[in-house]
Amino acid sequence: MAKLTFLGATGTVTGSRFLLEVNNDKLLIDCGMFQGPKKMRLKNWEPLTFSPSEVDSVLLTHAHIDHSGFLPRFCKDGFKGPIRCTYPTYDLCEILLKDSAHLQEEDAAWANKKGFSKHKPALPLYTVEDAEKTLKLFQPLYYGEDYTIGDGIRLKFKDAGHILGSAFIDVKVSNGEKMRKILFSGDLGRPERPILRDPVQVFNVDYLVLESTYGNRLHEDVSQYDELAGVINDSVKRGGVLVIPAFAIGRTQTLLYVIRELEEQRKIPSLPIYVDSPMAIDATDIFRKRISDQDLASRILALEGKKLFQTKHLHLCDSREESKAINKIKSRAIIISASGMVTGGRILHHMIARLPNRKNTVLFIGYQAEGTRGRAMLEGKETVRIHGENVPVRAHIENISGFSGHADYNETLAWLMGFNKPPEKIFLVHGEPEASKAMAEKIRKNFSWDVIIPELDESVEIDL
Repeated sequence: MAKLTFLGATGTVTGSRFLLEVNNDKLLIDCGMFQGPKKMRLKNWEPLTFSPSEVDSVLLTHAHIDHSGFLPRFCKDGFKGPIRCTYPTYDLCEILLKDSAHLQEEDAAWANKKGFSKHKPALPLYTVEDAEKTLKLFQPLYYGEDYTIGDGIRLKFKDAGHILGSAFIDVKVSNGEKMRKILFSGDLGRPERPILRDPVQVFNVDYLVLESTYGNRLHEDVSQYDELAGVINDSVKRGGVLVIPAFAIGRTQTLLYVIRELEEQRKIPSLPIYVDSPMAIDATDIFRKRISDQDLASRILALEGKKLFQTKHLHLCDSREESKAINKIKSRAIIISASGMVTGGRILHHMIARLPNRKNTVLFIGYQAEGTRGRAMLEGKETVRIHGENVPVRAHIENISGFSGHADYNETLAWLMGFNKPPEKIFLVHGEPEASKAMAEKIRKNFSWDVIIPELDESVEIDL
């Protein structure tokens, strides 16, 4: 028997951490940070129920902070083993973990300056130095490459289609002639998305750990190109500026790709586009270099000499001075800035500047977790609190789901339909309670499969 413990991403969409103990080996699948409301963020400071030094390997599904962002702290607390992921995930983690560490240091310095921390002095969860030490432990693999861990454990990464480098983690355990498999979905991507390949179909799965972010939602059956064109053209008519909070990795690059195509098709005017996120700029460079990990259409365009992420009037704002200068722009422009849920970063300054003006538009293009400013705005709150001030929300608020990197419940069910046999158990994670419950009911209704919604720190025995 083996033991699987759910250390995060239960009852919430963040903090992905799953401990698999099998054949005397301990594998941690994902090592993410908890994000969102303060009660969730405080979980990052809680002592672990086990020693990181006992873990043999960490396996990452992809680079997003809710899946990788706790790694520097985990290593600081004693983990010394290898960190396995795909090559693009390693490239992106090199950006993300250093940036996360820098923000941790800045937050601690600000707390000490203003004296509002209960701790004297306030300390970061981890430092840039911790992140750099962590990156030395990465040992990336190619998609589809077999890798043996410990005694009779075979690891393989398969393309999940969520962001560049995202993967299903396929763990097969051999005991004599008996072979058993557990698959960790990470974040399940969507079919026919720009840039990314479709999620791989998997087979012979005995146990499945499956995300349920959109377990109670369907993406609108409208072209993301048409939706975005409509919002941009309406913004131009309104006479203000369009602000798009977008995750620096994945969403920003997709936006640039689609805006370029809309410009070429003359469905929108060629507006100045300001990408105000150093991380997004660095990530876009990685996307340019990693064309071989993208879909066939992108590779063909690249062969033809097309610059996939280059709009006609693109401005990459790396410095703070360039970021501040955007405030002088009053109309006919698009600002793309992180973070996607308006939880931190330069987007906060743009929100302070743009939200009070009715001519401006704020467009959300991704999931907004409970407790975030993005969720508050979508729910119609008249003010949002930023940097200690209540900022009035007068700008036009828009939301389109076509850019989401998460499969909705129909896309998830369609992927499950391709299984050649029923998994013995499906564990639903990465969802708010209503979403996970709805997804479980749909799986039971359509397939009559055994579905479990685990609780935080719950351990289950599985037959591997």
